[in-house]
Amino acid sequence: MDQFTNKEHPDYVPGTLNIYSSTNLENGVIYGDKLKREPKSEIVLMPQPSDSPNDPLNWSPFRKYFHFALMSFITAFTAATSNDAGAAQDSLNEIYGISYDAMNTGAGVLFLGIGWGTFFMGPFAYLYGRKLTYIICTVLGLFGALWFGLANRTADTIWSQLFVGISESCAEAQVQLSLTDLYFQHQLGSVLTIYILATSIGTFLGPLIAGYISDLTNFRWVGYTALIINGGLLIFILFGCEETYFDRSRYRTPITSQTTVEGYSDGISSDNWKKEYTNATNSKTENKFTNKEINLERIDDIDEKEFKQQSPSQAEELLIDGSQEELAPYWKRIALITKATNLKGIGIKQYIKYLLITLKMFSFPPVWLAGFFWGWQDVLLSFYLTTEEDQYYDAPWNYSDAAVAIMNVPTLIGAVIGCLYAGVISDYFVLWLARRNKGIVEAEYRLVFAVACAVICPAGLFMFGVGTAKVENWRVMYVGLGFIGFGWGCSGDIAMSYLMDCYPEMVLEGMVCTALINNNLAMIFTFTCSLWLDASGIQNTYIALAVISFGITCSALPMYVYGKRIRRWTKYKYLSLVAERDKY
Repeated sequence: MDQFTNKEHPDYVPGTLNIYSSTNLENGVIYGDKLKREPKSEIVLMPQPSDSPNDPLNWSPFRKYFHFALMSFITAFTAATSNDAGAAQDSLNEIYGISYDAMNTGAGVLFLGIGWGTFFMGPFAYLYGRKLTYIICTVLGLFGALWFGLANRTADTIWSQLFVGISESCAEAQVQLSLTDLYFQHQLGSVLTIYILATSIGTFLGPLIAGYISDLTNFRWVGYTALIINGGLLIFILFGCEETYFDRSRYRTPITSQTTVEGYSDGISSDNWKKEYTNATNSKTENKFTNKEINLERIDDIDEKEFKQQSPSQAEELLIDGSQEELAPYWKRIALITKATNLKGIGIKQYIKYLLITLKMFSFPPVWLAGFFWGWQDVLLSFYLTTEEDQYYDAPWNYSDAAVAIMNVPTLIGAVIGCLYAGVISDYFVLWLARRNKGIVEAEYRLVFAVACAVICPAGLFMFGVGTAKVENWRVMYVGLGFIGFGWGCSGDIAMSYLMDCYPEMVLEGMVCTALINNNLAMIFTFTCSLWLDASGIQNTYIALAVISFGITCSALPMYVYGKRIRRWTKYKYLSLVAERDKY
């Protein structure tokens, strides 16, 4: 195997792929010819699928589309319920005297629930299957919606949002993990486009729909409607959501079949790799995850001493031939819990270990780039929604609840365009660059698309903020909101695509860290945005936001230049964390 598929190769760099030609002549064998490719485009499939019908990468198009649609609905719905409380705040204030500050506190608690719920839910996906987390989050969302529907005290409006926030945590990282179970790496840009689009629909249409529900009935039905939909969704997940957890390392693939006891077919011995690895990490804890041990731990039901006595051909025979498997029965595919192949006992120690592994991901610079890219969009969301609620109900605008809610429509339109630009178009752009670069793809290729975002989003902030302050024609503000929406869709797609391309085997951990940065940042500005607007005025505040937005987006430039060096620098830590997480 070559440097693009063999993690023990000295030139291997995570996030660098050769998607058109991984042919490599070593020891008289052309290994690249064995790699599976997409039939029409000849793109090398990464990860390499097994031959098992139970491998999610081998699912039929219908099963993939159905699961994708379910994940998209969960994403859109949880985003909507996390943004619908504002539709009830006037009624809660008039009837029960609950202050707007208290409901603002509820929004901060919501962000805490999303971020930290994502963190504590993360290990469940690896230990007990992906499906369990969706069930837990849906049940908590159901409880939060019921509590909000029955609210009549300040505490109700605050703490119900904690459960609503936790319910959205599954859409912050678990959904992305499920999607990477289903689709190959070169497809993720387009896949994430739909994910960001679903998030945008929920975020921007949720308040609009909730506003109409509150006007046509009463504010309690904002919670009751979410309760009813949550109940239906729970039933759908129980009987329609198939588990996507699959331990591909236990199966024969063109990559695992080249694994030997003493090293990989490129002639690099485990001892040499261990020496290089030890010098790079200088960590006693991580040094125990050597190449030999990683390979040994891929095999079930055989002790280390016995495995060391196996020849390379015998070791390969211990891998499962997926072509001999039958499709798992329906009841097994929809099981509530699917235990990981490396689960020990009930997994308490592993749960704690996974939390610690996740925290170590904060030492990877691309995580911070993704966190600030995506988190800043949530910050801007707090500002322009606050401005709409504080300014547009009064003269000279005199908007109704419905008119204010409709201001989300141009933002949604901009988000859709941003998603298509940074997702679908970027996929074609990456493939075009790969053809010009002998098939080699670098994770940083997607960062090129941040250029438009760096210009358009600040321009939108300037138009909306200055236009509102100077009472310009409504078209100026609406176009500005469309530009801000473009930044929302574009930044989210770029952030997640880049991070997933950089460290493809630690998608969940990366997304969890991104969610923590994102939601804690949003929580801080939820409490401070009104103070900033009051102190500096609308015009000055939005000019400052535009400058900060430009600066954060331009951080993609040094990452584009030095990103591969960073990935090379973090290579051994990345491999050690993957080995530590997956070991038997």
